[in-house]
Amino acid sequence: MEVILKQDVPNLGHKDDLVTVKNGYAANYLIPRGMAIMATPSAKKVLAENLRQRAHKEAKIREEATTLANALEGLTLKVATKVSSKGKVFGSVSNIQIAEALVALGHDVDRKNITITGADIIKETGSYEAVVKCYRDIKATLQFEVVGEGEEAKEETVKEVEA
Repeated sequence: MEVILKQDVPNLGHKDDLVTVKNGYAANYLIPRGMAIMATPSAKKVLAENLRQRAHKEAKIREEATTLANALEGLTLKVATKVSSKGKVFGSVSNIQIAEALVALGHDVDRKNITITGADIIKETGSYEAVVKCYRDIKATLQFEVVGEGEEAKEETVKEVEA
């Protein structure tokens, strides 16, 4: 059965995509929850008109997302947190702390669009990698390092003494 998605559905498609799904999935899950509508000929015409009108806005959004992805690509962050003497993090470091670090640098990224490669949360200091989804298919990879709060201050003072 063909349906038109009214919102983004993970592992299926994005808003206003025309997708083919099994009849039961559409009739029992997507349509009753308001996530999709049946793709009748009239609904397809309305969708085509809406997409045509939105094409200009889409191009601008893609351009902004590409600019953001280029700025984030290759960026290295330092996330300071409380750690034990053995390098274990008190609590954990997740996409929330990465989003806060990016906002501090002037990049407004929603935490839901950040995926830490290999793990959801981090419990030890070290270097890690995260993928930031800027737009539907535009993604950027950034490196970040988890350091203790005291270590970050020590590194800055060492740099000042050397200078």
